[in-house]
Amino acid sequence: MDHSYRNAQPGSGNGNQTGARPIFAGQYVQPNIEPLPARANDQTRIFAFVDDLFFVAKIQETARKINVKVDFLKSDQELLDRLEQNGEEKPSLIIFDLNSNTARPLSLIPKLKAMLKRQTSILGFLSHVQGDLKVKAQEAGCDTVMPRSAFSQNLPQLLRRHGAPDDLEEGAE
Repeated sequence: MDHSYRNAQPGSGNGNQTGARPIFAGQYVQPNIEPLPARANDQTRIFAFVDDLFFVAKIQETARKINVKVDFLKSDQELLDRLEQNGEEKPSLIIFDLNSNTARPLSLIPKLKAMLKRQTSILGFLSHVQGDLKVKAQEAGCDTVMPRSAFSQNLPQLLRRHGAPDDLEEGAE
């Protein structure tokens, strides 16, 4: 039997004396998303119910880089007040940390779905091992439920798509 393939394996005496596998050298590189043009009316199209400071910072930094305004809320009353300020324009996206203790997403999502109809997408994110919570969120009316890792990875594209002005969206299609 030919065992010549072993000469190229890590830890085979081919320079790597520890027997350990080489560390993955490549890191995921976030795609370079072009910033959106500044909006004249400066109304918020994306709202977020997120308690986790890590994700708050991540969302804020990504939104700043692509010129999208995201408002962070703590209660449904705060959302109602913001919607009154926006007038007729409904939000394009509402983001929920489904593990939030302050917002109680599973009771708030059905109310928002009834009030905002299909004009607003509701996205929830959670730990990848929380399958039961994912099902409950979908039953409550969450349009998209994704693991935290997928949310982090797709955040620039999500914010750009939902934060773009309507005339820019129509021109892209």
